[in-house]
Amino acid sequence: MVERDWLTDRFEAHRTHLRSVAYRVLGSHAEADDAVQEAWLRLARSDSGQVENLGGWLTTIVARVSLDMLRSRTSRREELHSAHSPDLDINADGGTGPEHEVLLVDAVGSALLVVLDTLTPAERLAFVLHDLFAVPFEEIAPIVDRSRAAARQLASRARRRVRGATPGAENDLSRQRAMVEAFLAASRDGDFTALMSLLGPDVVLSSDAAAVRAGASEEARGVAAVATVFAGRAKAARLALVDGAAGAVWGPAGQPRVVFEFTTSGGKIVRIDILADPEYLAEVELSILG
Repeated sequence: MVERDWLTDRFEAHRTHLRSVAYRVLGSHAEADDAVQEAWLRLARSDSGQVENLGGWLTTIVARVSLDMLRSRTSRREELHSAHSPDLDINADGGTGPEHEVLLVDAVGSALLVVLDTLTPAERLAFVLHDLFAVPFEEIAPIVDRSRAAARQLASRARRRVRGATPGAENDLSRQRAMVEAFLAASRDGDFTALMSLLGPDVVLSSDAAAVRAGASEEARGVAAVATVFAGRAKAARLALVDGAAGAVWGPAGQPRVVFEFTTSGGKIVRIDILADPEYLAEVELSILG
């Protein structure tokens, strides 16, 4: 009984996050609750003592369950078309507390949920996990049964459609572009203080294998570590649209060799991916801005 209570407490600590992930993927409070409940059942049946990162493990389970539910919904779309429009009324239960606050935030993004409903299940999952919850593509890839590069392309296609259909997306892109432009300028000038001011406290830098072979740092975490990697560098990197988002490209003689993808949240850069994989470079949509 004591062990069961301990496991329940650990799960409850992640419930709000899990429900938020499931709701963003599914657009339905009831289905989100079902996905979270299934995650609890799987946790209860598993050897939880062998799970090092419980939050990540549970997020993966909820994502897999949600993807299965999306695919099942898609196969029955004609019959259930009207039944699965996003749930936008979040005040019906008059709830309060952390979970209700998550739903209030989600209601602000109701237009986004409508757009997400036009994506394929894999595109929707990849976009939600990466762009809304900063889950790295190496963790998304096995969930959607794709390579890391292919998972990235799923999110990129979704991002282009979201930006083209969501009100206010142009303003968001303008803010992101200004942030990336300021980051590149600070990097070239070696302005360590300015670099740090643009980075979120838990910022992550990650490079794919091809970029590492070319001399990039494989990974760095935290404001000081990431700022140190970029201080005095990026002199030849050019501001660009990378699959519809603000980023940067390095390419001698006009041939893209390395792409820098930036993930932003709350007015800060929270993730930078350095990518040189030939498969990725062959598929990415680039537009040089400066």
